[in-house]
Amino acid sequence: MNDFCYKYIVKIKDILDAFPHEQFEYMIEAFLKAYKNGNHIFTMGNGGSASTASHWACDINKSVCAGCEKRFKVICFNDSIPTLLAYANDLSYEDVFVEQLKIFFVEGDVVIGISGSGNSLNVIKAIDYAKAHGGNTVGLCGYSGGKLCHIVDIPILVTANDMQKVEDIHMIVVHMTMQRLIQELNQTQNI
Repeated sequence: MNDFCYKYIVKIKDILDAFPHEQFEYMIEAFLKAYKNGNHIFTMGNGGSASTASHWACDINKSVCAGCEKRFKVICFNDSIPTLLAYANDLSYEDVFVEQLKIFFVEGDVVIGISGSGNSLNVIKAIDYAKAHGGNTVGLCGYSGGKLCHIVDIPILVTANDMQKVEDIHMIVVHMTMQRLIQELNQTQNI
């Protein structure tokens, strides 16, 4: 029997042993502050990270505040294909996220860039804009973190040199975020 599956899972366990738990909690605090203050949370990424960004927005918008009057306000900049293509065609692909941010962003919003390499220029450009205008920035990255890891307020670095394993852990972050926020809101409402 081929032991590929076993080795893959063992490697995931090793990566999870180095998970940045403290950074995760800082991110949760930033999300809760945005919720309390009525700010937005924006997500973005390329390729598989675009799917992660979209999934994250869906999970928080639909599941975290189900049945609550007050809700999180999460927008994924990957979800409007016509908008993405218009900016890519008329300006440049590097501008597809920052131009959308210029429409919606207000001081105090949380801006999340997801980039396995940490070097996606369109993500970096949007994060730079958010930081220059009073945003709280989060970066999900892998490998050595790239530029993204060093410019965001809250880096969540997956220390792996394998894109699929980086993306596996990023999805775990998405699902942990959803459940952690539900836990936090339930505690707040039960007080």
